[in-house]
Amino acid sequence: MDKYPLLAEIASPADLRRLPVGKLPELAGELRDFLIHSVSTRGGHFAAGLGTVELTIALHYVYETPGDRLVWDVGHQAYPHKVLTGRRDQLHTIKQHGGLAPFPTRSESEYDTFGVGHSSTSISAALGMAVAAAQRGENRRVVAVIGDGALTAGMAFEALNHAGSLPSDLLVILNDNDMSISENVGALSNHFARALSGRMYSHLREGGKKVLRQMPTVWELARRSEEHLKGMVLPGTLFEEMGFNYIGPMDGHDVRALVSTLRNLKKLRGPQFLHVVTRKGKGYAPAEADPIKWHGPGPFDPASGTIFKEKSSGPTYSQVFGEWLCDMAEADPRIVGITPAMREGSGMVEFSKRFPQRYFDVAIAEQHAVTFAAGLAVEGLRPVVAIYSTFLQRAYDQLIHDVALQNLPVVFALDRAGLVGSDGATHQGSYDLSFLRCIPNTVIMAPADENECRQMLYTASALECPAVVRYPRGAGPGVPVVSAMSALPLGKAQVRREGKSGLALLVFGALLDSAQAIAERLDATLVNMRFVKPLDEDLVVALAARHRAFVTIEENATQGGAGSAVGELLASDGVQIPLLQLGIPDRFIEHGSRESCLAAAGLDSAGLSASIERWWALQAQARLRSAGGG
Repeated sequence: MDKYPLLAEIASPADLRRLPVGKLPELAGELRDFLIHSVSTRGGHFAAGLGTVELTIALHYVYETPGDRLVWDVGHQAYPHKVLTGRRDQLHTIKQHGGLAPFPTRSESEYDTFGVGHSSTSISAALGMAVAAAQRGENRRVVAVIGDGALTAGMAFEALNHAGSLPSDLLVILNDNDMSISENVGALSNHFARALSGRMYSHLREGGKKVLRQMPTVWELARRSEEHLKGMVLPGTLFEEMGFNYIGPMDGHDVRALVSTLRNLKKLRGPQFLHVVTRKGKGYAPAEADPIKWHGPGPFDPASGTIFKEKSSGPTYSQVFGEWLCDMAEADPRIVGITPAMREGSGMVEFSKRFPQRYFDVAIAEQHAVTFAAGLAVEGLRPVVAIYSTFLQRAYDQLIHDVALQNLPVVFALDRAGLVGSDGATHQGSYDLSFLRCIPNTVIMAPADENECRQMLYTASALECPAVVRYPRGAGPGVPVVSAMSALPLGKAQVRREGKSGLALLVFGALLDSAQAIAERLDATLVNMRFVKPLDEDLVVALAARHRAFVTIEENATQGGAGSAVGELLASDGVQIPLLQLGIPDRFIEHGSRESCLAAAGLDSAGLSASIERWWALQAQARLRSAGGG
């Protein structure tokens, strides 16, 4: 830590608060340099954190954290927060198995006041904390930090609407990194922020209101004049209308000005709104030039800015989807692509360039994305919603009410289904089969490989009902993708291997490749089930008639998942056969590599093999006891 003399002395925000204000810019430089070199060794969320260095320092400097509550939205920008709150020496372990969590996590630190990972929750949570403090008579301050991207979600505006109607002492900070301010405008904005947050302005404003309210006509004129004046020089009219005292915009990289403004705001009562402008990737030229590319890079060379690429055996499932979408759009003018702010992750970059009029990024608004797709489908278009499994959870009502109930032909390309790895419990796609399977009118498919994924997407697009194709993160087993597309027979599974041992492995999705070796070793029948709904009931019943036991395998929660569908079918038909359901166990799987997450769930090759062989041996013992009459 010789390179970082100030940072080396900070084990907690209490140490930070002992520094003179004049040292904070130097500390910001050290912290930024430390982040660049730490993240470069392992990868992680990067550009957002570089943009919030000064803001994080100022917040912990002014507020008495953890007594005062600080709530980060999503948490991509929280690496500086982790460094300043006692986790500096563990930062190199972030996102790794057993290391620091990728996002603020309550179990990790008392400074992580609310667990996050999905966007737009900070204002709601912070308001709850502020109300609780008031009801318990505790003199604590509460601050929510939300980005301009997260502010696009409806939940953020619901919270703002509620917060503005209450007298709670709440500060909402908008971290706006989608624009820049020139030096002159920045200085002017900082002047406005300091002035409007000052005690004199607040006293005059509130005192004037008390006097003018006695004269309704003059009061209304003054109120409108204030709104129009602010509206001309500051973009805060909307937030003022919602009941907040709006301050800003101000330069989010001027740490001294931030400290001064936050000190003023800390003295004000009621809901306050501070608008700061930052630059994503601040201080690292490659990240400033391309913040999307540097949002969450892998390991990189900090000197050259070269990101080391992971070796890949073939195209990822996301790339397979992206190529299919472009091919379908060429062939069918009705195809429209929709994403809730995940263009790059979902493989839609090429589609957005080739078909810009048919590409819609609706921002972080999953509920809107689904109902928007329903509106398109009503009018005869063929919408394809590319969405991560973990984010479809946020649009469940819309999926049921607006799509399935009306039986509309919307295709859901469900990416990151199953265990995703380093982003951890907030992003694991563990539940989609369980929450989708109970919805009428819905077809659900789970491909075993890349080519099957392409053919299933085509099958989904040809149906006149809602259809879901769920596929995992990363590359498949390396099966060549055939460009020609043909629809699969609806609800029909595929027997990959006929065994003679009496055991049948029924596999739903991408774990089929791992199950292949187990089936061969145990001489078991191996079935690629393909469809979760409708289930191939005829085949399942026929297999039960000539097998002694079933094992179902899926990368989804065992409760209510595909294995449960098999169990329900057998029970309804009065078929009694031993059934082992393997899937994600009833606990949250934490962060690590995808491989370590599969191992933690018992779904890697070794875990599956051990579970199946142990259970199959117990079945053999039971049969022997039964045959011997004991």
